[in-house]
Parts: sequence; structure tokens; C-alpha cells
Amino acid sequence: MVKNVKWFFVVLAISSLISLSFDKKKTLTDELPVGKLAPEVVLCNETKPLNLQSAQGKYTLLSFWASYDAASRVKNAKLNHLAGNDARIKIISISFDRYESVYRAAIEQDGNDSGNCYWEMEGENSDIYKSYGLKNGFTNYLVDNEGVIVAKDVTADMLASLLD
Repeated sequence: MVKNVKWFFVVLAISSLISLSFDKKKTLTDELPVGKLAPEVVLCNETKPLNLQSAQGKYTLLSFWASYDAASRVKNAKLNHLAGNDARIKIISISFDRYESVYRAAIEQDGNDSGNCYWEMEGENSDIYKSYGLKNGFTNYLVDNEGVIVAKDVTADMLASLLD
């Protein structure tokens, strides 16, 4: 009887490992590939969507971040400073901080232009968070004048080379 129970647990453990190895999780790349139309961005405290389309020849940099995620905050600040004064790039920076006071303090500390920064008050429960697949981590998207994603997870160096 004890021998049968041991084999039962061995078989159960092996079958669990096999089933986990076939579990395919969606990655950010699968959800929003380059070339796809960027989903509409409607903040829960706004009545109309943010316009991802811009004038002919211009790009929109859509940057997602939160102050509790240091890497996304640093990347957002660098991109804001680089693109902030360039007429060829329109930046839309969206924070998923839980409290508006934390968001405002981060914007001030980082020296970002508050005119292109937005706070999504529903955070991880928002439609934006879900439609952009941010459960896999904060990132950014470079969108052309027609709203099509042309690059994602853009670094300051990549953006600088694009602008040169």
C-alpha cells in the first residue's frame, strides 16, 4: 500500500511538471507587436481618449511608468527630457501610482513637463493597463502619425539616434 502511494506521488509530480512545461504565457511581444494599431487610451478621470495620432511626420511616445517601479520611472524621466523639447515627438507619459500626491511628487522631482504627464487613478485595474499588457512590466511605445506602433521599449539612446 505504501509503495503504491509513493508511485502515485511520483506520477503526480512528473505529470505536474510536464503540464507546466507546456503552459504558454502571453508575453508583451505577443500582445502588441510592432505594426499593430495602438489601443485607444482613455484615462478613467477623462471623458475623451488621448490622441495618439499626431501631425504628419511626427511620432507619439507613449510611456507607462509608476514611482514604485524605479526602472520605469528613470526611463520615463530620461525620455521626457530628451523628447520634451523636440517638435518631432509628442510624449504622453502615464503613471499608474496609487496616489495622486505620489505621482505629482515624482513629476516634480524628475523635472518632467506636467503638460504631457497623466495619472491613471485606477492603476492596475484600468483598461489601459490591461489593453497594453502591462502586467508583464511597464514599457513604452513609439507610435507613428496614424497610430501604428513602430517601436516598443524604446531607450533614450534609441530615441536619440532616431532624432539624429
